[in-house]
Amino acid sequence: MLKPLSALGLLLLLATSSCQTPGRSAEVNLISDGDTLTVQQDGESVKIRLACIDAPELGQKPWGERARGVLGVLAPVGSEVTVESFERDRYGRTVATVWREGRSVNLEMVRRGWAMVYRQHLRNCDASAYFAAETAARRDRIGYWQAGRNPQPPWEWRRRQR
Repeated sequence: MLKPLSALGLLLLLATSSCQTPGRSAEVNLISDGDTLTVQQDGESVKIRLACIDAPELGQKPWGERARGVLGVLAPVGSEVTVESFERDRYGRTVATVWREGRSVNLEMVRRGWAMVYRQHLRNCDASAYFAAETAARRDRIGYWQAGRNPQPPWEWRRRQR
């Protein structure tokens, strides 16, 4: 049996070792683009940036608009989702995994080829699952991968727009 102080120390370590918050229920209000949506959560409007992925920007026509449409199918306006928050990004958005009907919307966007693995931001992700999904989408040339074997990653497109 653990000594009382050891048990308390273990509990404190477990409580502080993860910045991830438990999933909370929310309702989708708006789809901004292929990796950003707004939800109503606890009476508050919260802008969510999907963790671990980067979808084509709206300016990457027609791919960005198509990615937004697919996100709207996976998490339709008015649908109930679970938001697993990790942190806030530099724009004040909540970075999170969004779950609907037991599936990760983030991972599903990659599986369907409408988002790439955001290599610069893989903290809190099952990187092997995301890379496997991206490899399969690229191989099958689905979603954004229809643009060719090496379509311009969104992060490169943004950098060139500056």
